[in-house]
Amino acid sequence: MPKIAELFETMEYGPAPEAADEARAWIAARGPRFGHYIGGAWREPADGEFFATLDPSNEEQLGEIARGSTVDVDRAVAAARAAQAAWGDLGGHGRARYLYAIARHLQKHSRLFATLETLDNGKPIRESRDIDIPLVARHFYHHAGWAQLMESELADCEPLGVAGQIIPWNFPLLMLAWKIAPALATGNTVVLKPAEFTSLTALRFAELCREIDLPPGVVNIVTGDGRTGAAIVAHPDVDKIAFTGSTEVGRIIRETTAGTGKKISLELGGKSPFLVFDDADLDSVVEGVVDAIWFNQGQVCCAGSRILAHEGIADALADRLRARMETLRMGAPLDKSVDIGAIIAPVQLQKIESLVEEGREEGATVWQPSWSVPRDGWFYPPTLCTDVSPAAKIAQVEIFGPVVVQMTFRTPAEAVALANNTRYGLAASVWTENVNLALDIASQIKAGTVWINCTNVFDAASGFGGYRESGFGREGGREGLREYVRRRSEAAESGPRGNSDPAQGDEQADARAQAPAPAQAPAPAPLPAIDRTAKLYIGGRQARPDGGYSLKVLDHQGRAAGEVARGNRKDARNAVEAALAASWAGTTAHLRAQILYYAGENLDARRAAFEDRLRALTGCDAEAAGREVEASVRRLFTYAAWADKWDGAVHRTPFRNVTLAMPEPLGVMAVICPPEPALLGFISSVVPSVALGNSVVAVASERWPLLATDFYQVIETSDVPPGVINILTGVEEELRPTLAGHDAVDGMWYFGTDEGAADVERRSASNLKRTWVEAARGRDWFGPGGEGREFLRHASQIKNIWVPYGE
Repeated sequence: MPKIAELFETMEYGPAPEAADEARAWIAARGPRFGHYIGGAWREPADGEFFATLDPSNEEQLGEIARGSTVDVDRAVAAARAAQAAWGDLGGHGRARYLYAIARHLQKHSRLFATLETLDNGKPIRESRDIDIPLVARHFYHHAGWAQLMESELADCEPLGVAGQIIPWNFPLLMLAWKIAPALATGNTVVLKPAEFTSLTALRFAELCREIDLPPGVVNIVTGDGRTGAAIVAHPDVDKIAFTGSTEVGRIIRETTAGTGKKISLELGGKSPFLVFDDADLDSVVEGVVDAIWFNQGQVCCAGSRILAHEGIADALADRLRARMETLRMGAPLDKSVDIGAIIAPVQLQKIESLVEEGREEGATVWQPSWSVPRDGWFYPPTLCTDVSPAAKIAQVEIFGPVVVQMTFRTPAEAVALANNTRYGLAASVWTENVNLALDIASQIKAGTVWINCTNVFDAASGFGGYRESGFGREGGREGLREYVRRRSEAAESGPRGNSDPAQGDEQADARAQAPAPAQAPAPAPLPAIDRTAKLYIGGRQARPDGGYSLKVLDHQGRAAGEVARGNRKDARNAVEAALAASWAGTTAHLRAQILYYAGENLDARRAAFEDRLRALTGCDAEAAGREVEASVRRLFTYAAWADKWDGAVHRTPFRNVTLAMPEPLGVMAVICPPEPALLGFISSVVPSVALGNSVVAVASERWPLLATDFYQVIETSDVPPGVINILTGVEEELRPTLAGHDAVDGMWYFGTDEGAADVERRSASNLKRTWVEAARGRDWFGPGGEGREFLRHASQIKNIWVPYGE
């Protein structure tokens, strides 16, 4: 009789199909044609167009989905707008009850949702059942809690209004939850477009909304293709766009929404590194790779598609991976013993095949298991590519399939360089038994999420989102909640400060200057004033402008008060290079705090000079000038105080791990300073980024640039390292486009006109830099809205590091 150990070696997995009868019965009863869900009711499409939705595993038609037109989108947005005020007024507790009911009903019908998801998407049923649906319910439970706490924790915020949301086909119901849960919790209403290929679970969710008596118009589901999504993005009555999808479409959305005032969040593509150091547990690494790239057939934006293995263990790892790949099971997704399901559609399958073939032509060694893939449906085998150059197309382009490339490194520094050798920055995974090394490497990788000795772990309490061309904004956690609110409108800006008439003392001085000298002592000819043209401040030095031009600065009476350099695009590029070279982010928060305190001390020591300059330029009285300088000193002290206190958190994710939310600087920040107040506006818009470790290229107020150029004397005497603060003067419209379109600028703040704001947002699409644009007239820089957490949030981004513990 064979031993149990022998049985395990010879045992074969038989089929274990999930019953799909209930799901098919639901499709038959509700369809097979599905309309839109608008205003709490099912609506036929305005133009009567439908398209088929297919089972990727066997090409069987499941039903027909309505194709949304601009008329359908108009109706949905109107319904959402009509419902929003009452939904917001319902209060946090009322919204919490509805979100709780959604979570409970999802759990009650979890198997139906899981089966529908697998039928429509092609992913293995065990993933839909054991991962996706529990996470969906978790998101609604978690955000029910935020709805309850909103009135105390977000007391200064209000909902945006109507949120337009567009989700992809790889996690249809989970992406819906990621977007709808925070939007509803914060008092917004929603118009959501599911992916063209995978609309069924969103339509079942719409039915669930009716079952719990969610007020009509709070959630609206409009199905369709890219044209439907474009109509939502372009709709003038949508206040927020949340999009998950390709980087190419993300750019289009950024350009389309530029200048509209819409708040947007983009979760885009990725080419995530999977770093394996020589002390890692290789057996755990192999299973990690399985989860990283063959989970959901590799159709995951944060898939660990680039294995970076230490040179000493790379061959051993590749051997173990090949052995493990032979044991993977691919087949009908409804089979509970299947590891890998079907690719979503023929177009995606063709893309995967084409990219792998290109990799082979570029010299990669392509290895696939010996077993064959199913002939029915759209399947692609797990694939390992070795002998891959870091510059190869398959190492740079997002394949979005079950294909992983393996490269090697020798040192931790080389590992980081290879990991960051991508235009993306969504996620990364680090494998080592040395926790010090793990945290050191994690802090250097340019990615929004870094997993340590784990991968593809998500939770509602932890924000998820990217750096670089993987987009901006976060979904989940406190960070994700902030994407759906804005600060409450401030009181109307206070009236103009100061006195437009010359001071009495100045009138008397002018009269004395004009009085004739005594005859016996003729006055000598007056000496000409010493000419002083303020220069640019780049890389810690005063620099003449590349173009050799200057601009006159006029005081409040139109008299010449001085000249400043007229910076051009070459000067802007030089300033960005200086900012890139600054070693500021690596300094300690304590040191940054001390330097900012020192700057405040030095500004206070020059108080009289700055007050005189304010009075001479703006015509304000002595009291107003003193008030602005005092406010500027206090603001420096405020951000010095925050420099070592803007820390992260440990998310309460329900796993045996510590999930560290670590704020990080964006990198190089460009700031178009507000036109006024002259000194306080400059300091308030530049110093928050500096406090958190960013280096800044600031374009001074075009109207009052001399206050900024005076300030670089404070910088020079305050031990601020070269390149940390760079100051440009000139015409905003000439400098703004270069900075907004510069690929080395990681974030840009703009306080100016609506037209300028639109231009910044449009040009930022080149590298999808983070932008914060605002009409300068809308903020009281002297009040609470002129400083604080809002500025610090926009000056930082959150990286979530997952550290499991226990044996």
